[in-house]
Amino acid sequence: MKRSSRRRRFLALLPAVAMTVAASLPAAAAELSDREQSAVKTITVFHVNDMHSRVEETADHIGYAKLSAIVKKYRMDHPGTLLLDAGDTFHGQTIANLVKGESVLRVMNEIGFDAMAPGNHDFNYGTDRLVELAEAAEFPVLSANTRKSDGTRLLEPYTIRELEGLRIGIFGLTTPETAYKTHPNNVQGIEFADPVAEAKKVVAELKDKTDVIIALAHLGVDSSSTDTSIKVAEAVPEIDVIVDGHSHTKLDSGMRVGDVLIAQTGEYGKNIGKIELTVREGIVMDKKASLLSRAEAESVQPDAEVTAIVDAVKKEQEKELSQAVGSTGVRLDGERETVRKGESNLGNLIADAMLEETGADIAITNGGGIRASIEPGPVTKGQIVSVLPFGNYIQTKKVKGSAILEALELGVSSYPEPLGGFPHLGGMTVKFDPSRPKGERIVAAHVRGLPLEPDREYVLATNDFMAAGGDQYTMWKDAPLLNDYSSLEESVIAYLQRHGTVSPTVENRIEVVPPSVPAAQPEPQPAVYTVQPGDYLTKIAKKYNTTWRKIWELNPSIRNPNLIYPGQQLILPSE
Repeated sequence: MKRSSRRRRFLALLPAVAMTVAASLPAAAAELSDREQSAVKTITVFHVNDMHSRVEETADHIGYAKLSAIVKKYRMDHPGTLLLDAGDTFHGQTIANLVKGESVLRVMNEIGFDAMAPGNHDFNYGTDRLVELAEAAEFPVLSANTRKSDGTRLLEPYTIRELEGLRIGIFGLTTPETAYKTHPNNVQGIEFADPVAEAKKVVAELKDKTDVIIALAHLGVDSSSTDTSIKVAEAVPEIDVIVDGHSHTKLDSGMRVGDVLIAQTGEYGKNIGKIELTVREGIVMDKKASLLSRAEAESVQPDAEVTAIVDAVKKEQEKELSQAVGSTGVRLDGERETVRKGESNLGNLIADAMLEETGADIAITNGGGIRASIEPGPVTKGQIVSVLPFGNYIQTKKVKGSAILEALELGVSSYPEPLGGFPHLGGMTVKFDPSRPKGERIVAAHVRGLPLEPDREYVLATNDFMAAGGDQYTMWKDAPLLNDYSSLEESVIAYLQRHGTVSPTVENRIEVVPPSVPAAQPEPQPAVYTVQPGDYLTKIAKKYNTTWRKIWELNPSIRNPNLIYPGQQLILPSE
């Protein structure tokens, strides 16, 4: 039966089932006959978003092994269960970046995901690589609005799953911001069509084929974005649920836009989303969203098979990490006591790699993100990962010179005490005077040799942690985001591969100047007085507020203090 016909039948029966519609499934089931109960189905949707390849469990992240255990156990008693991913999945951490996402895909295949929509960072290895991953996936990777230059779709737009006798239509949407939130080279020849227009097309096709329609969207709900899941929900009310990502928003019980439920978990697997749909005769009667937190997952035993895959991947990558990517002729200093309170040659190298990749005017990265030194000789991938272990990626923003100055003041505010936010610079030089008050220490700042202009806009390259206000760099948090680039370790690896042997130095990019000293005042010259007729020393002394004896002592030519003559020149005391 067509979806529209089912809806008309449901409306005709509405008075008889009004109480049922208003109740949750357990309460509703108690009011229904056995025949009616058998017609009520429950579909459960587990979901994650913006994992950024956080594969392993940590104090904050649930990890894929526990996610797998939770979903597999639930599926044993609830066959009407789906597991969906709303994107930004294949890139972010070394375990993924080294093999261009293949490791994450292996884990997802083992867990049994049902569908995924690619996010902007899933294009970080290039469009061809994303297509390769999609072809290797044992689940559909969906995006209805990602099109090639010839107008054809890059990926499948939707899939239909049959569960509990119901047909579930799932279609994907990718943020148009991908055009500038990955390196432009990654999406050459690719267009991201209007999500609303594409959603309308797909829903028009699905509504007569399915009982439930789910949009799997990497759009987000940020007001700063033009294309959001809220906008799609308002324009396409036939969608039952939007499983969302991109804005890293934690929606504890979802968000209602009309009758559309939008669900999102936050980020990095800190929570697992769960949606429960109650469906009767092809009509969604009730929908609820909730989150399972890291604390609530504490007692879950990890899936041993997923753990084994992760361990095997890490073992395989030991060989990859031991590969030399270049060499250094000098020790690259990343010691904590160096990078948190002053310029280092390693910090300069990282900043230069950021500039070379982005073409920005200025690069600033925090000393607290530099975690190791590298001795002279060959440099391996593993060493770079040890230096930059956090998987932070590079972002560019358009920032006023005044905000750059404010940031620099913050960065040197604790000197000579160490600070995780101490700035390492590319494209600019700075001088600061630690004897001056905090907020007034920068005495000179130049960009490409020219004075920094407070009212001028500059393109800043920094890491995503700082771009979002980390280490208290909130002055540029809301500045326009221009682009996303590779992770810091990827950028440095590529820099070394291009340059071969490097020997960076400390170049006084950020220089401590001596305390300000007042200009030396010239020694006062002694006053000279010409004796006038009728003068005597006491009279002259009173006139210049001194004593006759001081005048006498300063003038050895006066042999007798009682005998001076007109025209004689006398030196007077300086006071």
